[in-house]
Amino acid sequence: MSDVDLAVRLLRATPTHENRSDGQLRTWAEIALAYGDELADDEDSGEIQVVEREGGVSDGELLIAEHQRGSVIVYTDALRRVEKLARARGWPITREALRRAAVAHELAHHRLDVRELNRRLGHTAFRLGPLRVRGHVAGAEEIAAHRFAHHRSGLAVSPLLITTALAGGN
Repeated sequence: MSDVDLAVRLLRATPTHENRSDGQLRTWAEIALAYGDELADDEDSGEIQVVEREGGVSDGELLIAEHQRGSVIVYTDALRRVEKLARARGWPITREALRRAAVAHELAHHRLDVRELNRRLGHTAFRLGPLRVRGHVAGAEEIAAHRFAHHRSGLAVSPLLITTALAGGN
């Protein structure tokens, strides 16, 4: 399954998109993935501090990493959970590659320009005559960040596939 197909699944599972056409979701997925590609091609502006902590696993939630105050916190218990899933699926993934992907994903969120992504997506939330209010496409920034992480981490399996598997959809 391609990243476009996986991204469409992610968008389809987002409550605001359940009635959107497959064509619309596919277009948005392709735009978000292309934006993630562009971000990954840009030069880094410097080092980012990475802190590892236990945790990241709670009832119904798995938090692998998060960006806080200029650093990225990586949760080791969550990394172990994802590594276990990858082994069970036979995916050639190491904890270090997962860690790199988690850090890259958070870096992407920090670098991502949501206004620019929304402009590219071209979603109209409201129109009154000639006036148009651009809308936000929920989930698009996650798709871009996943793609960025895949490029930057060298992960052998798409982060979108891992997310889909974690959600029980594959």
